[in-house]
Amino acid sequence: MIRVLIADDQDLVRLGLCALVESEDDLALAGEAADGLRAVELARRERPDVVLMDVRMPGIDGIEATRRIVADPELTGTRVVVLTTFELDEYVFDALRHGASGFLTKDTRPTELLRAIRLVAEGEALLSPSVTRRVVREFATRPSRVPRPHPRLDTLTDRERQVVGLVGEGLNNEEIAARLVLSPATARTHVSRAMGKLGARDRAQLVVFAYQSGLVSG
Repeated sequence: MIRVLIADDQDLVRLGLCALVESEDDLALAGEAADGLRAVELARRERPDVVLMDVRMPGIDGIEATRRIVADPELTGTRVVVLTTFELDEYVFDALRHGASGFLTKDTRPTELLRAIRLVAEGEALLSPSVTRRVVREFATRPSRVPRPHPRLDTLTDRERQVVGLVGEGLNNEEIAARLVLSPATARTHVSRAMGKLGARDRAQLVVFAYQSGLVSG
């Protein structure tokens, strides 16, 4: 059973998401919150598998709530998916940087949202190549951007650096394999090793590391 916490300050949106979760046999509602502080409180108490987190909420916003949840050592098994109204929401990169496992737009179809919850619960990241590439590239091409290499970047092999850069471009394992003429299993191994060396929770964080370290040119 996948336990899901819903955090959104709009009553209709929150109730709709709750009803959707409760309609599925393999999902259970772990709680609902109308503000960021309540979301953190419930996450610490209920320890859900997945949190659907709105960005703009009273108290503390979804970005700060995400940061607090991800930073809590007792919530290492909790994954946060940020909900945003706009694909190019400037806060989405901050959400990924603070440990969100990905993001969804609020006009996502119910079937896709349910699929996303299950994927994240299995440890995958919600990285739609086109949307992620645009969101993070917007950050990467800002004039003020200065690369900040990850302190453990030097532990990566040349191939692993290549792979992390391609993850940053939004490529999945099969696409990385095709680009580098590898088997998908080998590409998956390189991704896993890079995540381990960099201490990344999932592929979403690899995207952030890739841009911050200058492995992707934007």
